[in-house]
Amino acid sequence: MGLSVVAGGFALLSYTSVSASGLESVRCRLQGTPRPPAFSQDGDFVIGGVFSIHNYMHTVDHSYTSLPEPLQCTGRSLRFSRAMVFAVEEINNSSDLLPGVTLGYQVHDSCTSVPMAMNVAFQLANGLDPMFDTGEQCSGSATVTAIVGESGSTPTISMLRIIGPFGIPQVSHFSTCACLSDKKQYPTFFRTIPSDQFQAAALAHLIRHFGWTWIGAVRSDSDYGNNGMAAFLQAAQEEGICVEYSEAFSLTNPLSRVQRVADVIRSSTARVVVAFTAIGEMRILLEEMERLPSPPRQWIGTESWVTDPDMLRFGLCAGAIGFGIQRSVIPGLRDFLLDLSPQKVSNSPLLTEFWEGAFDCVGVEEKVCDGSEDIQQLQTPYTDTSQLRVTNMVYKAVYAIAHAIHSIVCEERENSTVLERLRRVNFSRNGYQVSFDANGDPVATYELVNWQIRESGKMEFVTVGLYDASLPPDQRFDINREITWVKNSTLVPVSVCSESCPPGTRKAVQKGKPVCCYDCIQCAEGEISNNTDSSDCLICPEEYWPNAERDLCILKPVEFLSFYEVLGIILTACSVGGACLAIATATVFYHHRTSAIVRANNSELSFLLLFSLALCFLCSLTFIGRPSEWSCMLRHTAFGITFVLCISCVLGKTIVVLMAFRATLPGSNVMKWFGPPQQRLTVVSFTFVQALICTLWLVLSPPFPIKNLTTYKEKIILECNVGSAIGFWAVLGYIGLLSLLCFVLAFLARKLPDNFNEAKFITFSMLIFCAVWITFIPAYVSSPGKFTVAVEIFAIITSSFGLFFLLFVPKCFIILFRPEKNTKKHLMEKTSNDIRH
Repeated sequence: MGLSVVAGGFALLSYTSVSASGLESVRCRLQGTPRPPAFSQDGDFVIGGVFSIHNYMHTVDHSYTSLPEPLQCTGRSLRFSRAMVFAVEEINNSSDLLPGVTLGYQVHDSCTSVPMAMNVAFQLANGLDPMFDTGEQCSGSATVTAIVGESGSTPTISMLRIIGPFGIPQVSHFSTCACLSDKKQYPTFFRTIPSDQFQAAALAHLIRHFGWTWIGAVRSDSDYGNNGMAAFLQAAQEEGICVEYSEAFSLTNPLSRVQRVADVIRSSTARVVVAFTAIGEMRILLEEMERLPSPPRQWIGTESWVTDPDMLRFGLCAGAIGFGIQRSVIPGLRDFLLDLSPQKVSNSPLLTEFWEGAFDCVGVEEKVCDGSEDIQQLQTPYTDTSQLRVTNMVYKAVYAIAHAIHSIVCEERENSTVLERLRRVNFSRNGYQVSFDANGDPVATYELVNWQIRESGKMEFVTVGLYDASLPPDQRFDINREITWVKNSTLVPVSVCSESCPPGTRKAVQKGKPVCCYDCIQCAEGEISNNTDSSDCLICPEEYWPNAERDLCILKPVEFLSFYEVLGIILTACSVGGACLAIATATVFYHHRTSAIVRANNSELSFLLLFSLALCFLCSLTFIGRPSEWSCMLRHTAFGITFVLCISCVLGKTIVVLMAFRATLPGSNVMKWFGPPQQRLTVVSFTFVQALICTLWLVLSPPFPIKNLTTYKEKIILECNVGSAIGFWAVLGYIGLLSLLCFVLAFLARKLPDNFNEAKFITFSMLIFCAVWITFIPAYVSSPGKFTVAVEIFAIITSSFGLFFLLFVPKCFIILFRPEKNTKKHLMEKTSNDIRH
């Protein structure tokens, strides 16, 4: 006796025996106890089926003193396995597909466990005979052409490790782990259900669509849950979604582990929970959640549980949404499922178990199953064909294998295999297309399913949208019906770590927390944010400024000294009023031009001075209004020339007064050098110098209008740039030089005897003039915006009024109100008395 291993990996014991003819042969016996299939039928080609018919595996303690007992399962879910039987019988009765060829099947129960799935894989590879002859070696060929199943990703992976190396294709109806798309590891794997890679992206898209950025996540601690959640978390991160917690558990974990996960969900601040779990794990989690009161949570489910009718009993999941396989119609399936005669039931232990459990007539003496039960009246998930989703995936898988076999049989290619043909399968059945891509995956299409409570109080699945991964990214997701949310609300629940930051603020991430937890900081001065939850604020363009809410850049208000504002009106009135007074005084002087006081005060210079004062008053008007190229050039040059003209006249009058008394000295003929022609020449000469300075200034670097954006950040100041600072200060300096000279001369002549000593008034007028302009310089430099112009106008008007009142008001007073003093005698008397004294 020796030990050998067959292709499937099942251990065999080999015995050498001698036949009657004297020849030796090898007889092989399976090591272990084979489990008969739940349903089977012979055929030309046999298809294996592996389904989680039972949901729980009964565990026993092993003593290690005897062989382990066969694995035992509890719980039932028959529809997938029965759908496979239906599909095979439908194909056998078809004249179009595999005519003259019959398909057989062996349907096994994996009991949702890896050990059972591996056991089944060995049996499908080796057959069920406990003892068989193989000639010289203990080896044999596989008994199945292909396998449909398994329902879970982890058992599927285990089966693929066993049967994959021998080229037996496996088409799963419910194994969605993205890892199975790796053709290097699983070259014989196909599936009719989309990969979790697509579902993970769809879930992240869904969550972002409803504005949830703070979620919780639970998953099965299995290949399905771990790989699916990993894909989802990556997609969620790309969508800007943060996960408060991510918990994993499995059916084999102690209850304390499940309780801890439930406590995390209860205590969390995230109102949305994404559950990437298998049906078994989800069931025990919800049972634990129902045990204690829990804050309402919006559940987001995967196709593994969100469309399972058995889950509708959990009221706390009302309003749940998730992606499910598209509903479909399989003609004749319901009649087949309900066609369970007493003879069929009694011939199958599994159907007997189902029947007794469905009608509650097992082990009850007063209620024994007698075949009179009416399955048509039975309301169970088995009989409900209104939500055919995964069942259709089983149906498609059987037909895909049948089409592959059909192409081999009809084309009669000896070297072709079912595996090769499956890769090229492309057909339509009941309006649904079936094909596989290079990874063995179908086109991903999902329905968005919502758990809604009807008026009757019954909860049911309602399709509210679609997701098609074959469409462009912006067209894949479509919601076409109203969704009912947690607590039967029509308002979308809010699940964020921090409330949205309104426009005008930006997000500042809280230290040590995910990016979804942040504080809202108002945008800095000069910046805006015009979107909700802006990460950064935008700087407004140069001529724009934020509004009060800092969510919009608006044009900065333009500021300049206007004729229509109060300050402009006052200055304009003063300017015009001063010019009018100068003109009125000139009129009075002209009317009394032959009077003594007018003739004694150099009438020609007086008229020229009044004219220049009027111009001084009026030139201030050029400083008011919107600056332009012409106004900027005019305002400074007009101001400079008219003021020099004015000071020149005053200077001329001062020199005349001073020289007049020098001329009274014996032998003095100085007055011949200061007659009217010389006075005119003096005024013209002084004014010409200023005109020359202004001309050079305008030619070389003239003043020009600018928009001052620096003095005030929130508004634009329209003002004139002086162009050449040297030209500007040369003009002012020349005015100051003449004013200082005039002041010195007037000061020297202040005590000269005269009934009306004009030199004294000139002195005071120059003193005021100089004081105003000395004060003007720091005020001009420090005044902001339009007040700079106002200060300049104020200086012009004040100095002009100073000259006017001190030089002409006393004369006008005498002319108009003291005519008795406006005589040559009166003037001469005072002068003579002073001389005698």
